[in-house]
Amino acid sequence: MMLSEMITIVNTTAQRRPNRRLTGSLLLGTAAIAVVVVAALCAGDPVVTPLEAFAALTDVSDPLHPYVADSRLPRALLGVMCGAALGLAGILMQDAMQNRIAGPELLGVSSGAAVVLTAVTVLALPVGLHQLPYVALLGAAVAGSTVLVAVGKTHDPTTMLLIGSAVTALASGLVIALVSLGTEGNLPLLFRYLLGSLSDRGWPHVAVVAPWLTVAVPAALFLRHRVAALSLGDDVAAGLGINVFRARLSALGCAGVLAAVVACVCGPVAYVALLAPHLCRWALHTTSARRVFWLTPVAGAVLLTTADLLSRIALYPIEIPVGITTTLIGVPTLLIALRRQDSAA
Repeated sequence: MMLSEMITIVNTTAQRRPNRRLTGSLLLGTAAIAVVVVAALCAGDPVVTPLEAFAALTDVSDPLHPYVADSRLPRALLGVMCGAALGLAGILMQDAMQNRIAGPELLGVSSGAAVVLTAVTVLALPVGLHQLPYVALLGAAVAGSTVLVAVGKTHDPTTMLLIGSAVTALASGLVIALVSLGTEGNLPLLFRYLLGSLSDRGWPHVAVVAPWLTVAVPAALFLRHRVAALSLGDDVAAGLGINVFRARLSALGCAGVLAAVVACVCGPVAYVALLAPHLCRWALHTTSARRVFWLTPVAGAVLLTTADLLSRIALYPIEIPVGITTTLIGVPTLLIALRRQDSAA
């Protein structure tokens, strides 16, 4: 065998390995989503078997039908949809800003949306369920723009974290102040708009999220090549013929839409957007944005559905807001990411 032929075989094998790893990770992640969704359909009061859950889904007259089909299934689907949206929002923000700790929760985007949504609810403003995403986008845009303007062109991770934390703290204080102006019936809003929760979510909320994701997810996938170029640096992206400002603005705008839509039905669920891309980079053994991009929605869906299931059963019959569970997972990950960035610097 000629030396050139041997080199060709080695190069071909090296190229196939990442593809196999990506395919395997996608299949494993999809299987994990299916397992968690089935478990979510079975868990609760009453506890049912998978066969009983399937029978309840297909038979309207089944006494378990309201529990499984009208309560648990839409909640599980919402977890998958919102988790996937947050995963995409995370990779868009991190690569567009060349900052591995960027995310809706650290840029104040989710908290900004939560403030406006709380105001609409407490003040009983005439805004319908399907108009909430537009309202959430307004709050997300104001908060996110404030952080970006304050950070400036440096994109320093520590500066961004400090300013984002300050904006988030201010937004949380405004949520508490708004809820205190309302009645006792508004107290559950604290759990949703401070911590994030999938409790009491149903088919109407799925119907709110679905149309937005139908547009935003393809838009995110369309932007993946530009975002991959931005992750290599502004000079490299410009050298490839990409309008850096327009590409970054498009990516951040798309990420803001994804985060705001999630916030309007679940509240500011923290750290899913931050954690999903990091898990994907670890699973794929690469920082290539093009490869990581495809896996992040799957990882986000697994994270949020698993966290929601744990929140339901960990202290049953008491239900923990899902944002607490994701925070317990996400904070250590954030500290590790910061430490690695400092070491790399």
